[in-house]
Amino acid sequence: MSLLVVGLSHRSAPVSVLERASLAADQQTKLVQDSLAAEPATEATVLATCNRIELYADVDKFHAGVAELSTLLAQHTGVGLDELTPYLYVHYEDRAVHHLFSVACGLDSMVVGEGQILGQIKDALALGQELHTAGRLLNDLFQQALRVGKRAHSETGIDKAGQSLVTFGLEQLAGDTPVADWAAGRRALVIGAGSMSSLAATTLARAGVAELVIANRTLDRARRLAESLTGLVAGARAVPMERVSAELPHADVVVSCTGATGLVLTADMLREALDRRVEHRAEGAAGPGVAETVALLDLAMPRDIDAAAHRLAGLRLVDIESLAEAAADEPMAADVDQVRAIVSAEVAAFGAAQRAAHITPTVVALRTMAADVVAGEIARLDGRLPDLDERQRAEITQTVRRVVDKLLHAPTVRVKQLASTPGGAGYADALRELFDLDPQAVAAVSRADANGTRSDGGVGRPGAAAVQTDPKRGRA
Repeated sequence: MSLLVVGLSHRSAPVSVLERASLAADQQTKLVQDSLAAEPATEATVLATCNRIELYADVDKFHAGVAELSTLLAQHTGVGLDELTPYLYVHYEDRAVHHLFSVACGLDSMVVGEGQILGQIKDALALGQELHTAGRLLNDLFQQALRVGKRAHSETGIDKAGQSLVTFGLEQLAGDTPVADWAAGRRALVIGAGSMSSLAATTLARAGVAELVIANRTLDRARRLAESLTGLVAGARAVPMERVSAELPHADVVVSCTGATGLVLTADMLREALDRRVEHRAEGAAGPGVAETVALLDLAMPRDIDAAAHRLAGLRLVDIESLAEAAADEPMAADVDQVRAIVSAEVAAFGAAQRAAHITPTVVALRTMAADVVAGEIARLDGRLPDLDERQRAEITQTVRRVVDKLLHAPTVRVKQLASTPGGAGYADALRELFDLDPQAVAAVSRADANGTRSDGGVGRPGAAAVQTDPKRGRA
């Protein structure tokens, strides 16, 4: 295993850099494809969220891998390498596994303990599988990360340490008032219909907003989301993105999270909406529940809402940058220590399993060679003793197989145990050297295993007699 992670997040880089480094879906695809095309990488995928972008790869050479992946991140994000480098972090092998498992448990999130990262990890794995750039290592790694994250949430109270970014953002807007009390009776506008926007819409509906408008470039998607919320809020409806300007003056709460590369709400749009809002008040058309201040929550990266909104009277803007500052002051829950212990144990188990799996092709190749030897000796015995009946021949064959299997059982079991320990990778080389195994035969087993063919230590192939394991002792 030569797992390498190169990335940046809210912990290593300011929001201004993260914003510039964000990648659209098609850019993520191209980054992964180019990473695999790079010489040091044999597997690759990317984990991209609103506050991190990380490139995962299985590399042949550490230093060349770091240089190549860093360069690719700079090229695809458009941030110069010299400017990007100070904010990049690098994790290798077990430290890389530890990092992803920590991320999966929410320990590295802006809001500690949030569970949305599991869906984003699943997306990263799906991208690698779809592009056929995730091989055995990344498939095992990301699937295990998902299991570790779910274990942390089910076995500990890490959920109490933090909430989703949506809930945390709404709490920042609500201040000392409970979100349900603050949101009750307000008119809400949600821009976007992706996973984060959907969560925001659902949260607001459950909090008791009087009206909920969902704007999206794909109107059908907005309609499906609005229809799913009709049981929670009576006034849920969908509008095309072109209607945002018309809806703004009526909204008390605006949540925006789109994949747009430019601003969705400019300062001029907001200023005009505020002016029209004042006019509606003067005309008595604003409605009795209208709020004095419009609350804006920007969860997009890059940002959807012009930062100049901070300077406009009548608006309160909470964005990723202000959320990062607020999250830094949040106390850590006692359950975090328990989650860290889970992560450490899971990293050790994953490393042991990977090291043990590394020696399996060598063990299989050894048993295949032994099966060939048995088959050859039985064939020669047939030539020397052609008068053996079937019962005698079968008994001799079974005896020879048992002898060979018992001789191989202890060393193959022991070498797997030794290989699973730190620094145990050399045992596979020692086994190949001692038994003069053909490297190509070992490589062929590795390729078959990577393609899903059985490689669990059992032996047998067309034309070769199989060496059976002792059922009382189990499979080596």
